[in-house]
Amino acid sequence: MSLDRRDFLKGALTGGALAAGSSLGLSGLSPRSAHAHYTQAKKKLKILILGGTAFLGPAVVYAARRRGHELTLFNRGHTNPGLFPDIETLIGDRDGQLDPLKERDWDAVVDTSGYFPRLVKDSARLLADHVGQYAFISTISVYASFDKPSTDEDSPVGTIDDPTVEKITEGSYGPLKALCEQAAEKALPGRVTNIRPGLIVGPRDRSDRFTYWPVRVSKGGEVLAPNSPKDGIQVMDVNDLGEWIVYCLENKVVGVYNAVSPPGWLDMGGLLDACKRVSGSDASFTWASSKFLEDHEVEGWSEMTCWMPPEGEYAGFNQVKSESAIRNGLSFRPISETVRDTLDWWRTLPEERREKMRAGLAAEKEEKVLAAWHEMQKG
Repeated sequence: MSLDRRDFLKGALTGGALAAGSSLGLSGLSPRSAHAHYTQAKKKLKILILGGTAFLGPAVVYAARRRGHELTLFNRGHTNPGLFPDIETLIGDRDGQLDPLKERDWDAVVDTSGYFPRLVKDSARLLADHVGQYAFISTISVYASFDKPSTDEDSPVGTIDDPTVEKITEGSYGPLKALCEQAAEKALPGRVTNIRPGLIVGPRDRSDRFTYWPVRVSKGGEVLAPNSPKDGIQVMDVNDLGEWIVYCLENKVVGVYNAVSPPGWLDMGGLLDACKRVSGSDASFTWASSKFLEDHEVEGWSEMTCWMPPEGEYAGFNQVKSESAIRNGLSFRPISETVRDTLDWWRTLPEERREKMRAGLAAEKEEKVLAAWHEMQKG
């Protein structure tokens, strides 16, 4: 089965539970609890967020405010402009309109909106003498290949022939993010936290990459599921990520880190069971082989969301290592909490939005593919 990489990149731009039977708890993954940041920080920080009003940005804001930090947002004021009326917001544009940032000092900056190295270089250079730490939100899409398991922070990153291109395409997104990381590090050597999340999931996710499963399972009935319940997947709860970013600033954690649940921590069976348990539905799961799904043009990632067949060029796609981040404070809430939070958020959206899911398998197609699967089983 081929990955619709354009869909993958789109999901990564907007764009983290235990598998059934696992005994590994949060204490086995991190020295702190998933909600340790609800207490006040020992030292109040002045934090600048480039962006701050879309998916990950609000999670960082909420986590930082719970810890008592002082925030400033810098953005164009186009996305959710009234979301944080009581937080100082500087209106500008990363492309040539950085004047509101001049001659201002912060303890740290969180860059959630950098996609082109020229723009990251501009902001990092401008802020280099005015911030102590620069946290850049990158992506695991920087890696050149996922054909083998155990991708870690030292694995090769992708390259691009023209590093000045400023258009997100199938082949440019990951390499450009890698160049952004390098631009930040060059401007603030030794003071950058380059964070590479995998699939970020949870409330406010506009891609519906993860949301498809809680919503679909909550509707009940027979659910088409991909390949095997034992197929591993990796996700990153947006609120856990927001809390960890703040943790990195408070503890001056610098370097490069994959931010994604560790291999073996969650599988498709564990995810779907959690969706059924949380929603209380009568859903049943029919696991169709990856070969059958390919033959019936059911795509991994875009239709069977969160999942790719563990073979070929994506054999190691859901086996990215995250031990370094875990050793430095990253922790994970149970997947049931992420499912519950996602469903609670989804139900607050207008009906028109809920009728138009942006990812996942269309109901009509699911029905046809299930019928074909059962017909094949008869033969």
